[in-house]
Amino acid sequence: MHSHQTRRQFLFTATAGLAASTLTRAAAPASPVAVARCKTYTPAELLPAMQKMFDRLGGLERLVKGKTVACKINLTGAPTYRLGYLPLEDTHYTHPQVIAAAAHLMSQAGARRIRILESPWSTADPVEEYILRANWEPQDILGAAPNVEFENTNYLGRSKKYSRLTVPFGGYVFPAFDLNRSYEDCDVFVSIAKMKEHATAGVTLSMKNCFGMTPCTIYGTGAGVDEPSDVPKGGRTLVHSGNRQPSKSAPRELDPTTPRVDTWRVPRTVVDLIAARPIHLAIVEGIKTMTGGEGPWIREELKGVAPGVIVAGLNPVNTDAVCMSLMGFDPLADRGTPPFERCDSTLKLAEEAGLGTRDLERIEVIGTPIAEARFDFAGMRQRRRSVPPPPMGVRG
Repeated sequence: MHSHQTRRQFLFTATAGLAASTLTRAAAPASPVAVARCKTYTPAELLPAMQKMFDRLGGLERLVKGKTVACKINLTGAPTYRLGYLPLEDTHYTHPQVIAAAAHLMSQAGARRIRILESPWSTADPVEEYILRANWEPQDILGAAPNVEFENTNYLGRSKKYSRLTVPFGGYVFPAFDLNRSYEDCDVFVSIAKMKEHATAGVTLSMKNCFGMTPCTIYGTGAGVDEPSDVPKGGRTLVHSGNRQPSKSAPRELDPTTPRVDTWRVPRTVVDLIAARPIHLAIVEGIKTMTGGEGPWIREELKGVAPGVIVAGLNPVNTDAVCMSLMGFDPLADRGTPPFERCDSTLKLAEEAGLGTRDLERIEVIGTPIAEARFDFAGMRQRRRSVPPPPMGVRG
């Protein structure tokens, strides 16, 4: 179908769209984001850096005192996936020292109960068993405070039924989700993420970290048709490709005729999830991480790097906007512009849903200025993609 707009009509439409985008950005919530330089994971350096960030945000006590805190961490991919000889926590897993430090500081601030949540890939094993395979010692986290526990949220777990969390704005893809009850039975929800690029979503920060909240017993490749399967089977292909619907016991998609493409579906599903389960505190650690993608399975030149930065904020959209700038990307970037060359921007979609602004002019950055803490992921991405891949069979 061809458009027969006049030049005046086209300019009016374009201007109206820009005005609407500007108005949305101006109305979306903004809160301060704290940035700290931190070169190592040693508690002597990490704890004071995180404590200072939280103090600058108004202190943890007013957020967690007397409350149950749920912390979603990132253990994406099986522990057998490694980037060379680097430890998983130095490339794509949330570092255990950051998890332990957060738990310790929350306990000191009066948190009544601290639950460390994750949905390890395709398993119902306890999280403790899973991280043992990553050569971690679970007690390093469990012993950080007297009231810490793990929960595998990839299936029903210890609960008798799933919790249904509704998307307040109606949702882009799903109107509601059936999730492990740990995501409802908490007073404060925290996302503790790794600062990384992402093959499907451009970047993975505090918001994209929550994609793993969806239990594979309902949203997985081998999920039950009528009811959830007893144990998770396979990954979240259902959410990525839309090749089938969730178990019939859970809410269906709003519109099954929308694109069956992961670069369209994943960003929107992430926004639906964080609207249904709001993030009260976002922590993104980039002390050590990787460039080129979210894990060693990505078919691009990957490299372990040490940006030496950690970020925290009370609004995940604001926090991720600051993180993008720290990575050398423009948080106002749209589809077709790095790092969203192939996908829609999760930040833009979240802003349009009223969850938070991505406009740095409206976000107060406290602590280390962005210019002093920036690590050029964007430049490395540009250089990496400007070089043609080597012919098949060539190594080096």
